Amino acid sequence: MQPVSFKGFAGVELKGDAFGSPDDPAVLLIHGGAQTRDVWDEVADALEKAGRYVIRIDLRGHGESEWPADQRYEFNAFVEDLRALLAQMASRPVIVAASLGGWAATAALGEDGGHLAAGLVLIDSVPEMDFDAACRPDSSGMHRASFDPAFTRGFDPESAVARVTDAVAHIKVPVLFVRGTKSELSGADEASRFLGNFENVEYAEIREAGQMVAEERADMFSATLLDFLERRVPRFAPEYRQGSDARTLRDALGCFATGVTVVTTLDEAGQPVGLTANSFTSVSLDPPLLLVCIAKTASSLEAMEAAENFAVNVLHIGQQPTSNLFAKSGEDRFASTPWSRGHNGAPLLSGALVNFECRQHALHDGGDHVILVGEVIRARFEPRRDPLLYFRGKYRRLHFA
Repeated sequence: MQPVSFKGFAGVELKGDAFGSPDDPAVLLIHGGAQTRDVWDEVADALEKAGRYVIRIDLRGHGESEWPADQRYEFNAFVEDLRALLAQMASRPVIVAASLGGWAATAALGEDGGHLAAGLVLIDSVPEMDFDAACRPDSSGMHRASFDPAFTRGFDPESAVARVTDAVAHIKVPVLFVRGTKSELSGADEASRFLGNFENVEYAEIREAGQMVAEERADMFSATLLDFLERRVPRFAPEYRQGSDARTLRDALGCFATGVTVVTTLDEAGQPVGLTANSFTSVSLDPPLLLVCIAKTASSLEAMEAAENFAVNVLHIGQQPTSNLFAKSGEDRFASTPWSRGHNGAPLLSGALVNFECRQHALHDGGDHVILVGEVIRARFEPRRDPLLYFRGKYRRLHFA
């Protein structure tokens, strides 16, 4: 076990510990309100033995994490703490979170943060949760948490309900919801209503357990958790070998993050044509060359091959709708897209991060694509914008640490 520390929202220090090898798939354990990371003792041990890298932290105002002097314990502070922590991790973990931790994880992943985790396991974290019961001291003596009394005075559970409810529909990672059958936080009906809003969810009940299921029945909970992980987020990475499923190779290639471009030119009739492409790279500075790869099935390929001049328009973060539009066929893509003619006549999309105006230099066969090499004649760029990124089949945005 090694101590770990992260910087949370407004610089609050979040302390915890880590188990296992950082080379193994990561699992992040987040406790509920009025608890500490000690609730995960047996679960963390089981995960480490199963070949997982385990990190568990104390929430702000709990355990060894900083108790902020300004007593900021509003829901948003917990959500932003989690976002900041995930951004500092070397890999995307599966988040396992209870009650308040589950609320924060749901909001963080559902509000434009789904790329920060590989999976989500929620323990009794429905919006209708009885928050007072969640923060009630454990009469059994198993759980004697150290937490800032200002937390229970300053946290407003009602502020979390709407955000958690709205965030659920946007979570795309595999989800497991676990509930103890004797839990006082919520009933089976509330859980069923909540789970109906997820796209990709499993449900498990742990018999003879209450809301402290990870402590009360750590054996059954760990078995349920490990079964989910091995099926949905397996420990061993997928492997492509020549002749196997092309989808696996595509997924592997998708691990290389790229920008997004729209390649444009004029057809023989002088009409603008274009398509979205993320297979783009610089080739040479002397002479100034770049290339794009165009699928042989693309409707605009013929015009691209015949054109003397073309343009590559690199998109910024606000141009995701433009990327989607030019990725579709059968639409007048330029009707609703502001553009102008460049010096060589090729269409330039207004407001792009970069417009490269090119003269065709060479065409090469590239299997099911054509490799179009262009000589850069002119380039105009906007240094104050951020790029639209694409990674593992989804749009992404830059995070600045």
